[in-house]
Amino acid sequence: MTRRFDLIAFDWDGTLFDSTALIVRSIQAACLEVGTVVPSDEQAAYVIGLGLRDALLHAAPGFPQERYAELGNAYRRHYIQHQHDLVLFDGVLPMLRALKERNHCIAVATGKSRRGLDEALATVQLKGLFDSTRTADETASKPDPLMLHELMAELGVPPQRTLMIGDTTHDLLMARQAGVASVGVSYGAHEHGAFEAYAPLHVAHCARDLHDWLVQHG
Repeated sequence: MTRRFDLIAFDWDGTLFDSTALIVRSIQAACLEVGTVVPSDEQAAYVIGLGLRDALLHAAPGFPQERYAELGNAYRRHYIQHQHDLVLFDGVLPMLRALKERNHCIAVATGKSRRGLDEALATVQLKGLFDSTRTADETASKPDPLMLHELMAELGVPPQRTLMIGDTTHDLLMARQAGVASVGVSYGAHEHGAFEAYAPLHVAHCARDLHDWLVQHG
C-alpha cells in the first residue's frame, strides 16, 4: 500500500500515554497546596499539552506570577509521586512497531519537559523507537508550530508528508499552523466536539481505531 505520510508526530500525554487523570489531580493538588483557586477537572484538563508555565497561567490565572515557580514545583512533586503507575494506552506499542515496520519516521511533540519525557520513555521501555522528540522546554510551547517545523527540518520531511496526532485542540491548532495534516483522538484530555474547527482527517476513539486508520490511510 502506498504510504501517504513519511513522518507521523504524536503528542504524548493523553495520546500515547494514559496520564490525563494524574495530570488533572496533580494540578489541583498543587493549587490547593499553594492556596490558590483549585480549577475544575475540565479547566485542569484543558491545559494538557501546553508547556508547564503556560499551563499554570491558564489553570491558575489569579495566582501571583512571581510565585509560579512554587506552583510548578508543587505540581511536579505531586506528579512524580505517581508517575510510575502510568502506562501506555492498550494497543499503542503494537501500533508504533507496525509504523516502524512500514518505514514511517515517528516522533513525539509534547508539552512535557525533556526530563519528564526521557523518564517516561525509559519507564515504558521505548528508548530508540522514536526517530526524534521535542519538548516544550527546549522549543516553543504548543500551539506554536515551531516544534513541528524543527522535527520536519531534522528528519527531512516536508509538511505535505507529515501528520500530527493529538488529543487536544492545542495539538490540532499547532498542526494547522505548521501546514500539516492532523488526526485527533477522543480518549484524552479534550472533548472531541471541539476538534471540528481544525478539520482533522479522522478522530480515533481508541488506539486500535487509530492503528487501523493509519494502516489504511497513513
